[in-house]
Amino acid sequence: MTSVQAPEPRAALRALFDAAVRAAQPAHVLPAHLPPPPNGRTVVVGAGKAAAAMVHALEAHWPTDAPLSGCVVTRYGHVPPRPSGLAARIEIREAAHPVPDAAGLAAAEHILSLVQGLTPDDLVLCLISGGGSALLTLPLDGITLADKQAINQALLYSGAHIGEMNTVRKHLSRIKGGRLAAACAPAPVLTLAISDVPGDDPAVIASGPTVADDSRCSEALEIVERHGIAVPDLVRRAWLAVDPTWETPKADDPRLAKARVQ
Repeated sequence: MTSVQAPEPRAALRALFDAAVRAAQPAHVLPAHLPPPPNGRTVVVGAGKAAAAMVHALEAHWPTDAPLSGCVVTRYGHVPPRPSGLAARIEIREAAHPVPDAAGLAAAEHILSLVQGLTPDDLVLCLISGGGSALLTLPLDGITLADKQAINQALLYSGAHIGEMNTVRKHLSRIKGGRLAAACAPAPVLTLAISDVPGDDPAVIASGPTVADDSRCSEALEIVERHGIAVPDLVRRAWLAVDPTWETPKADDPRLAKARVQ
């Protein structure tokens, strides 16, 4: 009877690490999930630390004769070298993470503008990965970038878990918590997401800009109060009053009927 040699621990751990990295590499995982081009335009939007790599994978596998345009935002220094011979078709911007900056605000405004006036024949491809919450910052009216920066910094130091942090972020944003998908209607939206959160809940990854949100303003208020996080009086009053303009789109919102995630 022959004995089976156990793998050397270092080699086994390295193999596990390499397999995990490969499973999250856009070049390996994204192509199989790409849809066929629509009859109309394909507009690409997105945010996250892997957004630029996802763009490269998309550009490498999208038909050259099919319209493709858009913009994504990634963290400073997270744009990998473009593969040789690959033409740039989608704009890649860089911004700050984990505390948002003016570049992220400008990118989010631009992204939101790109999905205006679409038709049912168009398609929005949303490329989302970890870090998108900070990179895709667009405050609700009455909130300044400085307000968002202070609240985000306080959340990071508060001990709140990622779900709690993103519940607060969604209720301060014009683009998170399903609002981006709502802005795309009546065009269908396909979100391709690379998760960095436990449980891989699409509503949590990058604060779910294209995913219906089941949290409420009252929950956001409870979270900041429990963790001792200061918010502007305008925010507190709106959350207490359950102002509908501050509430995120829910699962029954018809604007999200054609939004899906893979």
